[in-house]
Amino acid sequence: MAFDGIITAAMTKELQDNIILGKVDKVYQPEADELVLNIHTREGNKRLYATVDSSAACLRLMETNPVNPPSPLAFCMLLRKHLQGGRIVSVEQRESERIIEISLETLNELGFTTSKKLIFEIMGKHSNIVLVDMSTGKIIDSIKRISIDVNRVRQILPGKVYEYPPAQDKAPFKDASADILNNAGDTGKAILSKIGGISPAVAAELVNKKDRRGFLDAIMSEIACGSFVPRVYEDEKKTPREFHIMALAEYEDSCDCLTFHSLSQCLTYYFEHKTSSNRARQKSHDLVRSVTAALDKDLLKKQRLEEDLLSAENSEDLRLYGELLTANIHLMKSGMKEITVTNYYDGSDITIPLDPRFTANKNAQSYFKRYGKSKTAIKEKKIQLQENQGSIDYLESVLTYLNNTDSIREIEELRTELEETGYVRRRKQSARNKNKKFKAQPRQYDTSDGFHVLVGKNNKENDQLTLHTATKTDYWFHTKDIPGSHVIVQTEGRRITETAIFEGAALAAFHSKARDSENVPVDYVPVKYVKKPAGAKPGMVIFTNNKTVWVNPAEPEAPSDH
Repeated sequence: MAFDGIITAAMTKELQDNIILGKVDKVYQPEADELVLNIHTREGNKRLYATVDSSAACLRLMETNPVNPPSPLAFCMLLRKHLQGGRIVSVEQRESERIIEISLETLNELGFTTSKKLIFEIMGKHSNIVLVDMSTGKIIDSIKRISIDVNRVRQILPGKVYEYPPAQDKAPFKDASADILNNAGDTGKAILSKIGGISPAVAAELVNKKDRRGFLDAIMSEIACGSFVPRVYEDEKKTPREFHIMALAEYEDSCDCLTFHSLSQCLTYYFEHKTSSNRARQKSHDLVRSVTAALDKDLLKKQRLEEDLLSAENSEDLRLYGELLTANIHLMKSGMKEITVTNYYDGSDITIPLDPRFTANKNAQSYFKRYGKSKTAIKEKKIQLQENQGSIDYLESVLTYLNNTDSIREIEELRTELEETGYVRRRKQSARNKNKKFKAQPRQYDTSDGFHVLVGKNNKENDQLTLHTATKTDYWFHTKDIPGSHVIVQTEGRRITETAIFEGAALAAFHSKARDSENVPVDYVPVKYVKKPAGAKPGMVIFTNNKTVWVNPAEPEAPSDH
């Protein structure tokens, strides 16, 4: 990852052009290692996003709203106290380092102007965000506190005077002379050991440059005038390999180069598509583990119930033994362990085990009693099997949604659903979130012949779409015996076409566990034939009068603009 001093300079320039003189309206902390500042500027509202996650540390502007926890974290509350309402007066890079300092002017409790500085240290696993009181130079707090047990050289704790990271024995790339650069070495590793603030990718570029100082000056000139072109290099599997604001010869031939209008857009694309930094996967990991554990438990329960049911269904011999013992009670003697009698149904001899402690009549009654229990067990086990299968179907559907999404918001919605159904422990919620009503936000598409299509992203949305949003003449689609989303093709009174049926079915297959399969069976039926059984879990329905088509999973190139 190339978030080096050059990228830091470019991001500093981008922030200077966008947030200087902006007012901090709101502060959020979506995760323990993330921070979002909502900033009101003359050009509109901007969202400044920062993360100190070791695999994705960066600072950038973002366009989407983050998913926030039910209750704000301590560092978030502190920043709201000190920064909310503050005016940004400057954004500066610390020399050639990966440090960006945002200076703000705020009002204290007495109404006097105070100066604070929010320092972003973008240094891999050592990344941090520190709030400093500029009048004293002391740390107010940081997103990661560093005690003496962790670092004996530099502690980041409230009340201590802020100190910059110790300088390395390298020449900063901004100030290094032509002689130092030209004599830094003939390999990327050698250049890295002598020049500070550059990444391995830039060092590799410098190896073949005759005028290294001129090359770096040209880059800094592009940054100063904002003419640099951010780019991401991705391999044939569409996995981002590197990003920068300059062309990197190392990747030009082997990767596709994607260019962006802003560095923030470039960083957003890179980090959201790079598997190693995919926060959604990390965030869903504990949910996948919990759902998988619950599913394994239900599958084991199903196996045991089926074994018990099979045993109970093979209980006719118990009734026969009871009848034969009653008919031959005069042949039995005290202390017998078994008796051989004639089966009057087919004339064969049959040996019946006996309990020598009991009388003949009590042995017969024991068999009748066991037979009666087996009959009751058959009825009860079938009910338990049906309930258990409902739980299995539900958990498999949730697991499918978790595996098919890369959206943190969708994962949070699935967590809420699992909390409500009792599969995961309910988190502490703020009063605001407790009173917040569920609002379905389904995926939306249009078929090639103009029918609007809605696709549920979780089971609560499935219920909402099928039972409340759809009309009786709309069509409902779902993969046959395969976990997946409910798909509604809205007809608006028109007769559904064959094209809409196949495209709706392809969408249902795409948003299912069979996404990577071919020739997937999909049931479809008018919504009026779809019902929800009393007490069924979210998303679980029954239907009649259905037809089935076999399709390959497919998604339209672009979603609907509704």
